[in-house]
Amino acid sequence: MRTLRAEWTKLRTVRGWVVALLAAAAAIIGLGVLPGMQGTCDATCRLPVGPDGTEVTDVLYFVHKPLTGDGSLTVRLDALTGILPSAPDQQPDPTGGGPQHADGDGGRPGLVPWAKTGILIKDGTRSGSSYAALMLTGTHGVRMQYDFTNDIAGPAGGGPRWLRLTRAGGTVTGEVSADGTTWTKVAGVTPSNLPATAEIGVFATSPQYTEAVAGALGLHGASGGPTSATGAYEQVTLTGTSASGWRGDQIGGGGDRAGTSTQDGDRITVTGSGDIAPAVAGPAGLGVTITQTLAGTFAGLILVVVVATMFVTAEYRRGIMRTTMSAQPRRGRILAAKAVVIGGVVFAVGLVAAATVVTLGQRMLESSGVYVHSASLAVRLQVIVGTAAVLAVAAVLALGLGAVIRRSAAAVTTAIVAIVLPYLLAMTVLPDTAAQWMLRITPAAALAVQQSTPEYAQVSNLYTPVGGYFPLSPLGGFLVLCGWTALVLAIAGVLLRRRDA
Repeated sequence: MRTLRAEWTKLRTVRGWVVALLAAAAAIIGLGVLPGMQGTCDATCRLPVGPDGTEVTDVLYFVHKPLTGDGSLTVRLDALTGILPSAPDQQPDPTGGGPQHADGDGGRPGLVPWAKTGILIKDGTRSGSSYAALMLTGTHGVRMQYDFTNDIAGPAGGGPRWLRLTRAGGTVTGEVSADGTTWTKVAGVTPSNLPATAEIGVFATSPQYTEAVAGALGLHGASGGPTSATGAYEQVTLTGTSASGWRGDQIGGGGDRAGTSTQDGDRITVTGSGDIAPAVAGPAGLGVTITQTLAGTFAGLILVVVVATMFVTAEYRRGIMRTTMSAQPRRGRILAAKAVVIGGVVFAVGLVAAATVVTLGQRMLESSGVYVHSASLAVRLQVIVGTAAVLAVAAVLALGLGAVIRRSAAAVTTAIVAIVLPYLLAMTVLPDTAAQWMLRITPAAALAVQQSTPEYAQVSNLYTPVGGYFPLSPLGGFLVLCGWTALVLAIAGVLLRRRDA
């Protein structure tokens, strides 16, 4: 306790260190609020939520009729086609001929990987309502999806010609067939909130086309545009209690993205643009995440690293370390006490800063019209506590480097290069593959604790670090930092015992 008290006294009585730690908190908070960032999202600009409370995208064109109780819809899928945005070197046809994509500009034939068409049973036509769907996709084959976050792959091979969706009680079963006679079950699922009378029919939707581009100085960017998908169906047969005719409705979206349909007897063609899936942030999504509001962490990290390194190197430079070692002959205890003090103080500073950004910062951004994706209480706590823990352990790592190197300038430079630089490079100039590896093997991997939205295999998006997505899990990334810190502290402890002050 005496050693701890002594180290705490050293830290709090050096005004420059205290000011630097307060400046670290101010940098995290200041950059987190993003002064001057404006948007156009008002109080009504909110993403719909699915049955489990997850934010979702629910934009599609749906040709449907009510089904009361049990029943089955069988269709023959004649074709799945689509339109992509024009290639950079391809101009729209000025005569208006050729295919048109979702926003009315000339496009080129093609399908994005998660373009979808198939059979859908849904709790009415409200965005975010419970559903189950059997579909054919652009390149991912047959899928059975329900309630937005659940995705089941169908049989491999060529696309089927026949699809069938059957409701029996609370279970919805999807089947496929090549000839309409022999059927293969894809899955039986239980949507959470299907009412006694649900809407059933065929649908089409197609998410935005997005590709990564490299800008000046290697800065990351994205390009793309809206797409559309068209499903052509024949022999549309519904069994069960349904008295009305087929009706086409645009669910979500609208405007330039509104779909269309045509009907001719038992033949239906439906065209749609959008997606029916979990919502994601990034080039293919809307708004920012709480991860992105903590972009100021790197600035705070630099200041924390400088203070932590000098917390030990300053004693060597001024010759105070000899006095410290005389007062506490067990040198390992000195290093441990310094680690506890700097780690504890930085954790407290980081906790206050991160909590301020995640709570106050989000409200300020939303008041400026910037949409911020919602996150559960558990995720918010993970981000807040995780950010504080990363700053604290990074400070201990910097302390260990200071004890090994002893010289302030060299130790500070080494600590910044080892801890901060990999993060900055990954977020700016490095290609995505190199950035992913940088955030797997360096101490910067620990910033994975700030990831606040999950990745979904069934949603096309640029899941890159600059968008708030990290290659390791929050715990995995944090353990990488802990491993580096343990290694450096072990080396520092050995050297501290063997070398003179």
